[in-house]
Amino acid sequence: MKKIIIPAIVAGMCAVTSLANAAESTLPYVGVSTGFGLLNNSTVDGLNDAISYKTGYLINGAVGLKLDNYRVEAELGYHSNSVDSAKISGFNGSYVNLWTYMANGYYDIKIKNSKFSPYVMGGLGIAHATLDSNGSPSSTKFAWQLGAGVSLKATDLINIDLGYRYLQPSDASFNGAKVSLASSNIVAGIRTTFQF
Repeated sequence: MKKIIIPAIVAGMCAVTSLANAAESTLPYVGVSTGFGLLNNSTVDGLNDAISYKTGYLINGAVGLKLDNYRVEAELGYHSNSVDSAKISGFNGSYVNLWTYMANGYYDIKIKNSKFSPYVMGGLGIAHATLDSNGSPSSTKFAWQLGAGVSLKATDLINIDLGYRYLQPSDASFNGAKVSLASSNIVAGIRTTFQF
């Protein structure tokens, strides 16, 4: 897993550094967000709706750079959902945890004379999924996400974000079974920009 995670983080940070050198008006920021994770019913080896989940939670931390209407960031996320019911053995009473390592890009849509700015975003990275049952099998796969939301400029340096994200990891492999783990996430967060 380290062979995948470390190069992904290095690549993300190199992209952030390159953007910083591109323009003097680039502003660094840090952000944290949390929310509800609505994990879709899983398909297991072609069996639809094989596993259903309870509403879970997530927390994300990010460091990034803002240049005019654009943002780019490296994000670390943790998602957890309990299994509600399963049509196959080995999954009842368990829960699925996801660590995500993403490189995200945003486009902020400025509205004249308004503290609100809608945004759209997309991200690429990897997801490390763990099934906490039967020896806690794990699986690391490619993942992508798309989202949209609105940002409120609370002060010159602080923004409050509210948005929706659709996260799609490639099918996880748990004890030889292929399990889909796509989720819809409702996220609220705070972002602090630094000016030097």
